[in-house]
Amino acid sequence: MAAVLAGSITYVLFRRLRYASAHTRVNQVAAAATDLPSGMTLTAKDVILLDWPADVPLSGSFSKVDAVVGHPLIRSLGPKEPISQRDLGVEGSGIGLSAKIPPGMRATAIRSNEIVGVAGFLYPGSHVDVLATYNLPGGTGAITQTALQDVEVLTAGQTIEPDPQGKPQQVNVVTLLLSPENSQKLQLASAQGSIQFVLRNGMDVKNVDIHPTRLDELVASAKPPAPPTTKRTSRPSPRPQQPVYVLEVIEGAKRTVHKF
Repeated sequence: MAAVLAGSITYVLFRRLRYASAHTRVNQVAAAATDLPSGMTLTAKDVILLDWPADVPLSGSFSKVDAVVGHPLIRSLGPKEPISQRDLGVEGSGIGLSAKIPPGMRATAIRSNEIVGVAGFLYPGSHVDVLATYNLPGGTGAITQTALQDVEVLTAGQTIEPDPQGKPQQVNVVTLLLSPENSQKLQLASAQGSIQFVLRNGMDVKNVDIHPTRLDELVASAKPPAPPTTKRTSRPSPRPQQPVYVLEVIEGAKRTVHKF
């Protein structure tokens, strides 16, 4: 009886699942056929169509292979991972790093002293502030100011994709995504002094008004200690000795001396 009951339940469940799968509406979405690295331009052999439940919409997906062919990948994809609009660059924008540069923006490489400010924890996709330190003209001292805020890092060294395990990597050249105007500012700042990167939270997109820091602001502004005071005594201080003038008058053989 137990075997008959188990078989009956299995048969009923199988019929219901088969019926549900046969009557479930699906849509086809474009997906990666294999592991696809970022920067490559998609071809027809790199893309397959997958069945996707119609009641689970996939925002930004494509239903045809031709819709994604010819576009460069901005980020890497795994096998059978759906392709969305945010994964693709503009068609004909090139391969490699150039595919990650939006229209109107520039990729600017800058050298730093092994990025000591963030200890190597700087990856593609990180957001940083750029600090510039230089000497003011006229010998008025050094100054540090935030030249740029909320700048996206495109590459760290020659790495386009972040390390999957998050391992730090010491590099001395990074590539930043900047507007043409900010590219000029960065170049001028690097020519005048040293550049430092300050890592910030990727969700923090607010720019703040920061006052530049001058060298004299690092010196303590406390007043110098007052000179020690001498303890007064009841004995009056001696008067300063007055000079004595001597006048000698000679009248023939007579000499007279006058002091005053």
